[in-house]
Amino acid sequence: MAAHDTSDRWNALLDEYVTVESLLSDPDVLGDQKRLRDVSRRYKELTPVVTCIRRIESRRSDAVAARDLLETTDDATEREQLRAERDDAEAEVEQLEEELRVLLLPKDPNDGRPVIIEIRGAEGGEEANLFARDLYDMYVAYAARKGWKTETIAFDPSDLGGVNQATFVVRGDDAWSRLKYEGGPHRVQRVPVTESQGRIHTSSATVMVLPEAEEVDVHIDDKDLQVDVFRSSGAGGQSVNTTDSAVRITHIPTGIVVSMQDERSQIQNRARAMTVLRSRLLQLAQEEADAKMSAVRRSQVGSGGRGEKIRTYNFKENRLTDHRIGFTIYSLSDVLAGDLDGTIDALANDERARQLSDLDA
Repeated sequence: MAAHDTSDRWNALLDEYVTVESLLSDPDVLGDQKRLRDVSRRYKELTPVVTCIRRIESRRSDAVAARDLLETTDDATEREQLRAERDDAEAEVEQLEEELRVLLLPKDPNDGRPVIIEIRGAEGGEEANLFARDLYDMYVAYAARKGWKTETIAFDPSDLGGVNQATFVVRGDDAWSRLKYEGGPHRVQRVPVTESQGRIHTSSATVMVLPEAEEVDVHIDDKDLQVDVFRSSGAGGQSVNTTDSAVRITHIPTGIVVSMQDERSQIQNRARAMTVLRSRLLQLAQEEADAKMSAVRRSQVGSGGRGEKIRTYNFKENRLTDHRIGFTIYSLSDVLAGDLDGTIDALANDERARQLSDLDA
C-alpha cells in the first residue's frame, strides 16, 4: 500500500474514532439500544487501533528529531546517544506497524458476543455420551480459567453419567474469538468404562458453536412459530414434573426445532428455547449472506461419524491432535482439565497468518 494511501486510511480511522467517541454521549444514541450497542462495539474495536497509530506517529517524530539533531552536533557522546534513540524509535515503529497490520485485519462480526455451545454424543453409544460429558466439563473449566461466566440452559444426562445433549452459554469479551474454533466432530480413542477386555474404542461427540443473538438482531414473527408443550421427563422416562412445563418450538419457515425442559416453569423453558432459536436463526442468516460462512457451518457437525473429525483425543498416548492444522500436544489430561489456550492459540495464529498472507497476495 502506498504511503499516502496508508496516511489517508489512518486519518480516516482517527476521524471515525473522534466521531464514535462523541456519539457515546449523544442522547439519541443512548436511547436506542441497538445503535448504542453497535457504537460501543465500534469504539472498543477502534481504541487499540487508534492507540497504536498515535504511538507510531509519536515514535516516528522521535526518530526524525534524533536524525535532525545528529546533523547539528559534532560531540561524539551526544551523537552516540542520538543514534541509539533513532535506532530504538525506528525499531519500535517497525514493531508497531506489524501490530497494526494485525489490528486492521477484518473483524469477525460475532466478536464480543456471548457464545452458545451445544454438545451431543454421536457415534459410540454410551461411551460417546460419556465423552460428551468430558467435553462439557472441559469447556466449563476453560471458561472458569478465563474468568468467563457460564450458564447451562439444557442438560440431558445419560444412564452412566454422561450427557445425551448439553447446551450452555459462555459470556466474556473474548469468548467468541476463542471458542469459535471448537465447532465440529470431536473423536476420542480410549478404553471405555463399559469395555471388559481392555480394548481401545473410538467414539465421537459433536460440538456446535453459535453466537448468541439478541432480540434486536433477529425478528421472529409469532405466526412463524409452532409451540408445543409437554410433560418434562428425566432419564428412563421418569416424570420430573407433573405439569406440561416442557416446550418445543418449531420455526416453520426454516424447520428449526428447539426443545427445553430443564426448568419447572413453562415461561422459563420458552424463554430459553427462544434464546437458542434466535441464535440459530442469526447464524443461518449470516451463512446465507456469506457462502464461505455456510461451508464452515456445515462442516461443524457433519454426520458425527468417527471418520469425520476436527480433533482427536487419544487417552493412551495422552495426546490431542487438531487435524485442521496438524497440531499435536501430549498433555491431554491438562487440556481436559481446562488448559485449552495452547491449542486455541495455534488455531488463532494459523487463521491470522492466512489473513495476513491474503493481504500480501
